[in-house]
Order: sequence, then C-alpha cells, then structure tokens
Amino acid sequence: MLIAVAVICFGVWMSIHHDGCRKSLTLPVLGLGAFILLISLIGFMGALKNIAALLWIYLVVLCLVLIAILVFTVLAFIITNNGSGHAAPGLKYKEYQLKDYSSWFLKQLNNTQNWERLKSCLVKSEDCNNLPKKYKNLKQYKLAKLTPIEAGCCRPPSECGYPAVNASYYDLSFHPISTNKDCKRYKNSRAIKCYSCDSCKAGVAQYMKTEWRVVAIFNVVLFVVLSMIYFVGCCARRNASRNLSKT
Repeated sequence: MLIAVAVICFGVWMSIHHDGCRKSLTLPVLGLGAFILLISLIGFMGALKNIAALLWIYLVVLCLVLIAILVFTVLAFIITNNGSGHAAPGLKYKEYQLKDYSSWFLKQLNNTQNWERLKSCLVKSEDCNNLPKKYKNLKQYKLAKLTPIEAGCCRPPSECGYPAVNASYYDLSFHPISTNKDCKRYKNSRAIKCYSCDSCKAGVAQYMKTEWRVVAIFNVVLFVVLSMIYFVGCCARRNASRNLSKT
C-alpha cells in the first residue's frame, strides 16, 4: 500500500510539473497506483483474516501487474533507444532531426490527427511566447540553452541561415541557404512559428523520449520492490493454507 501511495504521488508530481499538453503519462501512472492500492487492500485483508482465496487473487493479479510493468519497461527502453541532438556551430543547445527517432515515434508524430492535436496544444502553450521575456536581447538568446521543443518549434533550423532579430523574430527576407523544407514552413507569426516543421516533431520526440525514460527507470525500481513484496505474499498465502489445514 505504501508503494501504491508512492506511485500515486509520482503521478501527482508529474501532473503538477506538466501542462495539459504534456500529461500523456500522468493518467496511466495514477491509474497504476490506484490499481496497486486496490489489490494491496485485497492482499492485506487476506493476510489479516487468513483468507487463502483473497491471497490467491492478490498474488495472481500482482503477477499480472509485474508482467505488464516488465513488458512496458522493455518496450519503453527499446522505443527510446534511438534519437539524440546534434550540435550546431555557435549554439549552446542541440537541434533534433525526426529521422533519428524510432519508427514508433515517427508513426505517432506523422499521423495527421495526432499532430494537429499536439500542434494546437503547442500553440496554446507559452513555450515560444515566453522566449522574448526570458531573453531580453539577442546576445542572451544566442547564449541560451533552449529546450528541445523551444529549439525545434520556436525557431527555424540553423541551417536555413535566417538572421535572428530577437528571440521571436527572424529576418525571412534572407534567402535560405538550405533545401530543408522547414525553412519555408517557418513564419514569425505566433500561431505558425515552426509548428508544422519536422524539427518541431523531432523536438517533441526528444521530450517524449526523456519522459518515457524517467517513467521506465521508475518502473524498474517499482518492479524490483513489487517482486520482493510478491514473495512475501507467497509466504502469507502458505501460512494461511497451513492455518486452514490445522482447523
């Protein structure tokens, strides 16, 4: 039950530290915590009252939870194995390319319906709109360490060669030196920016990769602890069976 409370607290922490666009893993974590709490109560009652049937239910369901956690964790590490940033000359942050990420991410982000929903969230968020507030002048902006979403969605790729006027405006009269399609997709409008760019999708993929890795590592710890508790539950079931046989 204490582990379940810890999982729920982790889910609450995720919901507090993320806006509405970035809560894809919050509900599953909260749901997992609530489910573990429920089966823990079943196991607790079975051990307290020496009811072998409840302990059997507890052990079977907990075993299924362990298998599910293991499968999800392995898949999460496989999916997030690919993809990393590329250093660009003169920049303190990295830029990201969509082709570097796993086929699962590509399928999800290239799905028109999925991306339109994500794009509407990005437009409503303050990631790009807050850049001029965070960086008052061009020097601060050039020395900034932008997040993957800020680097991919709020500005054109550096290979386009557009001169930056400030943190939210680029001189688009400059002829792009690159054939990258994102160069033509970028606009200074707050509603357009580079939200339709592959670089923006890559920034979102990098963000999702980081989030999935955090949850996967948490799941590894959770799996180890629940496995230990599972063996304790086995001992409780055997004790309940002995008590029944004596009576």
